Amino acid sequence: MNLILLGPPGAGKGTQAKILTKKYDIPQISTGDILRNAVKQATPMGLKAKAFMDAGALVPDEVVVGIVSERIVEADCRNGFILDGFPRTVSQADALSAMLAANGNKIDHVISITVNKNDLLRRITGRRTCRSCGKGYHLEFDPPKTAGVCDECSGVLFQREDDCEDTMRKRLDVYEQQTAPLVEYYSNAGLLRSLPGDEAIDVIQSMIVSILKRDA
Repeated sequence: MNLILLGPPGAGKGTQAKILTKKYDIPQISTGDILRNAVKQATPMGLKAKAFMDAGALVPDEVVVGIVSERIVEADCRNGFILDGFPRTVSQADALSAMLAANGNKIDHVISITVNKNDLLRRITGRRTCRSCGKGYHLEFDPPKTAGVCDECSGVLFQREDDCEDTMRKRLDVYEQQTAPLVEYYSNAGLLRSLPGDEAIDVIQSMIVSILKRDA
């Protein structure tokens, strides 16, 4: 089973992917992680990516797709994989489809997790992280016992730059411009299934599993 999870930053894709990896014994493939690993391992595509990164340039789509191609032929992908955060654009989706077809493979399911922008901002901007041990909190949903202080080590809590409202609004704008068109792209391909991301984690997981069973 080859699955793509779509959704804006903060929609819960990563959380759902981690649960699905255990349930179906297939890996979660995050392009950021595999890009760094390919560079570290000096794979052919990793070396190409490093040249762009060292020059301060964006890694082009064909190299990113090449790195995904290297990753999905590894042994742990024999039963399938979950793509989290890729593709990001329609051009990447086209390249991914062509690459998979060339290897006799395809995407089986695309799950789009939808969340209202205001709810996303509330989720993300409320995050706080311990500067000492890294434990995460949320001011509304999982607050520390003492404001600004970690329950575990008494370290100082801070808000990461990525979780600030201005940064988050910019990330959401980029998503709307570049990634949201993938909803139409995969809908036209008959692969897209959308579900609300404002439910509890276990409820969303049950909805995803039901979709995967129904469309199997």
